[in-house]
Amino acid sequence: MTQAFDIIIVGAGMVGAALATGLGQQGVKVALIDRATPADFDEHASPDIRVSALSAGSERYLQSLGAWPGILAMRATPYRRLAVWDETPHPLSKLLPGTLTQVEFNAANLGASHLGHIVENSITQRALWQTAEREPDVSLFTGQAITALHQTAESATVSLEDGNQLSAQLVIGADGALSQVRDMSGIGVTRDQYQQQAMVISVRYQGEVEDITWQGFFPSGPRAFLPLHSAGSNNPGESWGSLVWYDSPDRLAELKAMDDQQLMAAITKAFPKRLPTLTHIDASASFPIARQHAKHYFSHRVVLAGDAAHTINPLAGQGVNLGFQDAQCLQGLLKEARRNGDDLASSHWLKLYEQQRRPANRRMMLAMDLFYHLFSNAIPPVHLARNIGLGAARALPFARNRVARYAMGLDDQPPALIRELANRLPIPNWL
Repeated sequence: MTQAFDIIIVGAGMVGAALATGLGQQGVKVALIDRATPADFDEHASPDIRVSALSAGSERYLQSLGAWPGILAMRATPYRRLAVWDETPHPLSKLLPGTLTQVEFNAANLGASHLGHIVENSITQRALWQTAEREPDVSLFTGQAITALHQTAESATVSLEDGNQLSAQLVIGADGALSQVRDMSGIGVTRDQYQQQAMVISVRYQGEVEDITWQGFFPSGPRAFLPLHSAGSNNPGESWGSLVWYDSPDRLAELKAMDDQQLMAAITKAFPKRLPTLTHIDASASFPIARQHAKHYFSHRVVLAGDAAHTINPLAGQGVNLGFQDAQCLQGLLKEARRNGDDLASSHWLKLYEQQRRPANRRMMLAMDLFYHLFSNAIPPVHLARNIGLGAARALPFARNRVARYAMGLDDQPPALIRELANRLPIPNWL
């Protein structure tokens, strides 16, 4: 039996569920497919180890979908300040006062109440599933993976594990970095593995919930702190937080072999002094860091969004924000296609999508790579240059605030200097 829809979305993570909601609200008949159903929210449970820094731009999009109130009803932690500084010890560091190489972005200087929110991925996904389920034009197919994808001049058909088939004008691959849809449609991808890996550690710390997220940069990679919610009445005077430790695979293997007491001692020794006093390690996980970009964002009746199209260095937590920007752009263009009575897989509209999103994603990928290579070394001239750069950012609040507005999703374009640097860099093959 074959069921007919306007659009099939494979992957009901944050980006896929957002697209399903937005398209359903436009009266598009959507099939949303995923292997799993997100777990119910439990306010007493420890936080999900996977968290994201949702920008103000992402908040606006989620608000438009009706998902933001659901997120706030569960839990989300606003952050009002973001700090970065260089922790690399070197004789050249003495040429500049330490305070000049620390940069802090403050929402108050931007006329905003906050820079963004730290939200557990499972909460964002759960809220978006709730909005998708409320849409009568959205049908969820859970516990299912696709086994085949077939395209013709008139439609695309996917086969499910249970033997059922679904057909539509367009298939959207939102099924992550290892996208089946991308592979089945023959869209190639370029991938480059970084030397570092990242370890995420869920912790409790003494004190009230902090309003700042920060990163200290070491030659082996940054070490970051993200504040989460209060630990509640069971742990009075404590709050939850998420730590990110970038380092070599060998060093992370050593950390993973430690018990909680040893790991806490290692964290206390290795992290910057401004880290709050830790009281408990709840969970940890590590993952490789890779840059990946699809060679095309669409092929015939298939189009990619989010991590299926691109993954970047998670240095500034921009991955999911880029995915939501993909979703918002694609949703808007498909609305125009329907208004014009066009085939939803018309190459005209899908080309516009790629023309708008590939350059924007490429700019962020280049910026993160520039940042990564600038800070992940102790070469004296580079060390001095980046310290001078941080000092300049501290001394030029207008430029600093423009960077913050771009990262928050309030401005569509990065500051002119960053744009110029990105345009002058040779474009690697993977872009």
